[in-house]
This record gives sequence, C-alpha cells and structure tokens, in this order.
Amino acid sequence: SKNFTEQLILGEMYAQIFEAQGVEVERALNLGGTAVAHEALVNGEIDLYPEYTGTGLLTILEMDTMSDPDEVYEIVSEEYADQFDLVWLDQAPMNNSNAIAVTREFSEENDLTTISQLVEMADQITLAAVPDFPERPDGLVGLQEVYGDFEFQEIVILDPGLKYQAFLNGDANAVLAFGTDGQVAGYDLVILEDDQGLWPPYRVAPVIRQETLNACPGAATLLNEVQPLLTSEVMADLNWQVDGDEAREPEDVARDFLVENGLIED
Repeated sequence: SKNFTEQLILGEMYAQIFEAQGVEVERALNLGGTAVAHEALVNGEIDLYPEYTGTGLLTILEMDTMSDPDEVYEIVSEEYADQFDLVWLDQAPMNNSNAIAVTREFSEENDLTTISQLVEMADQITLAAVPDFPERPDGLVGLQEVYGDFEFQEIVILDPGLKYQAFLNGDANAVLAFGTDGQVAGYDLVILEDDQGLWPPYRVAPVIRQETLNACPGAATLLNEVQPLLTSEVMADLNWQVDGDEAREPEDVARDFLVENGLIED
C-alpha cells in the first residue's frame, strides 16, 4: 500500500481476505507515494495494491482530467492493461478526491468557499501538503495550470500522518485534504469547492498484475466482494477510527469491518 491511513486499512483488508482463505500473504504496506507503489507493481516486487482512478488517469497515464467516474475507470482499465499488463478490479463507490480544506473559522472570516477565492489570496496562504504535491499533475502543477499562475506564501511539506497536526497547530492555514479523510468531519473542516474542475473522480480499486491473476484466478472474486461496501462515508469513518481519539490500529479496524460484513470469520 501507499503511505497513509486509508491505504493501510485497505491493504490490511485485502491481506486478511486472502489469509482467511488460507493464502500466505507478505505485506509491503506503507511503501511510499504513488510512483513508488506503481513501480513496485510493474517490476513484480508486489502483486497488487489499492489505487485511485483519478491518480491513475492524471499521475500515471498523464491524461486530461474528466468528470465521469465510469469513463475514467474504463480508460485507466484499458490503458493499464495495454501499457503495463495490469488489471483494475471493481471500483468502489467512495471518492477520495484531492481537496483543499480550511477551518470553519478561517472560511467564515475570509468568506472563503472555493479554490478560486483561495488563489486570490494565495500570497497569504501557507499550505500543509505531502511530499509529492509540488510535482504531481493533480497537485501544484495542475492547480497552477487550471487556476492560473499563482504562488502560495509557503508550502510546508510533511508526511501524510503529520499534515493535519501541523495545520491544527497553526503552522499552516490550509491543508491538502482528501475526500474520505476522517479529519474533515472530525475537526469540522470546510472543503473548498473545486470550482474550475481540476480533479477527476478518485474511486479506489485493487490493481493487480495479470500474471498474478492468472496464477490465482479466484483473487478477483475475493477482492471484489469488499468493493461495493466502501462508500465515502464508510471509509471516512474507518479512517477516523485510526486517526481520531480512538487511535486504533489499521489492522484491527480492517478486521472488525470484514467480520461485521461477513467477509471473514472472527
């Protein structure tokens, strides 16, 4: 998996689903960002990991953004098969879209509800973001292409697990968020509207090597069973169980969810 809470939970779900069927699993969770995980998959160092359709479209395939979730899924599925011999399994209904969030107080004080409005005051904004944000086409590069040639006062680069802490401590007045982050509801943050339509849908799916699927044809059926259950609300709640006051371990959150939904036995 990649290196943030949601990925750790999803990676654990996939691993535990296999283990419940007696399959031996080697975990390579918390690998790093998209480039690291994708490269490991293409090189055969891992067999699968959770990926997002919008990330596949913009970051890996470097294609133009689009808004229809099924169209994005169809394109990434076809292109990954042709270019990398990789298979996208079923996409979940959740949408972990990129976003920029501010506190409700900051939003109300500055009458701030859209990214266009944020750009107008960008020279007053310190943004807490993650390491690959400055170079990603759905990060700073895309924001500047879609919203104009602007510069933030400062971009504070932090590991995903630290960005909200720095933001809430006052080290930044805006934070790079994701649609299913538990902190958004947990801390009553305001997601700024992407009013110029930079970001496509980011629905998650297991991406698996065709070679692996050929060797383990039942893997698709097992993994696809969990996908319809992963709505944005469900995923945000699972993330908050780890990142909120409960501070539960991702493997425990994943296990309880699978047991509650009858996908594995307690």
